[in-house]
Amino acid sequence: MYQIKNYDSLLGLTGFSDQALNTHFALYKGYVDNTNKLLETRDNPESRRRLGWEFNGMKLHEYYFETLTKDPKPLNENSELAKKIIADFGSIENWQKDFKATALMRGIGWAILYYDPVADKLINFWIEQHHSGHPAGLKLLLNLDLFEHAFLIDYGTKKADYIEVFMKTIDWKVIEKRFNEK
Repeated sequence: MYQIKNYDSLLGLTGFSDQALNTHFALYKGYVDNTNKLLETRDNPESRRRLGWEFNGMKLHEYYFETLTKDPKPLNENSELAKKIIADFGSIENWQKDFKATALMRGIGWAILYYDPVADKLINFWIEQHHSGHPAGLKLLLNLDLFEHAFLIDYGTKKADYIEVFMKTIDWKVIEKRFNEK
C-alpha cells in the first residue's frame, strides 16, 4: 500500500505559510488514504470510478511538493533541460511566460510541463482534473497546483502572486533529474 510521505521540511518555506502547507499536507494525506481504501475495495466496481481521482491527486501532490525548496537556485543554463527549453521555446524567459500564462487560465487544476519523448518536445499543459486530460505517455517534469487550497489561505484571489512565489521556489535539480531519466 502507499505510504504518506513527510514534507514537513517545507514548513517555513518563503511565500507559503505553515497553515497553508499543513492544510495542503492534510489534503494530500486524504488522497493517500483514499487511494489505499479504493485499492482494497474489490466488491464495488463503482469505486474504480473514483480511483483515478484519488491516485492522481496523491501522485500529483508528491510531484508538486518534491519540486519545492527553501534553497532555490536558477535553472543551470548549460543543463540539457535548459538547452531543450531554449530549443523548444526560444528562451527560458519565453518558457516561463508561457507556463505562467497557462497557470493563469481561469479555473482550477494544474499547470504541467511535460516532455513528449516521441515528438522530443516540451509542452505546457492545462489539466483541469486529477483523473482526466493527462496526455498518456508523456513525462511530467514540473507541476503547479492551481486548486484553491494551494493559494487561497496565503494569497486570496491573487493567483498571479502565488504563481510568482512558486516560480521562485522550484528545485531545478529535481526537474533536471526527471528530464534526464528518459
